[in-house]
Amino acid sequence: MNGSTELLKGALDGIIMQRISQGETYGYEITQYLADHGLDDIVEGTVYTALLRLEKKGLLDVTRRQSKLGPARKFYSLNEAGKMYLADFWLRWDWLTATVAGLRR
Repeated sequence: MNGSTELLKGALDGIIMQRISQGETYGYEITQYLADHGLDDIVEGTVYTALLRLEKKGLLDVTRRQSKLGPARKFYSLNEAGKMYLADFWLRWDWLTATVAGLRR
């Protein structure tokens, strides 16, 4: 949906972490996941910036592996702090969506 990128800014970290919770992955794969789920306005640079932010917060475990097609890739998985952050994200998301939906009544 056009203009949805602005609305997604606050939720992007949680959405990315949800994908990572499904299994170890890397940046381009996350970008493809987002596009496959209708979030194709989110560009790779935005994903990599979010991944760096989450890494700096200590929410991800990062492993570098050599790629057959080029330089080493960073693979991401959730650590315990990341799992707790994600659970809290979904609690806050449920509260927010219920609250905003209630405004339409």
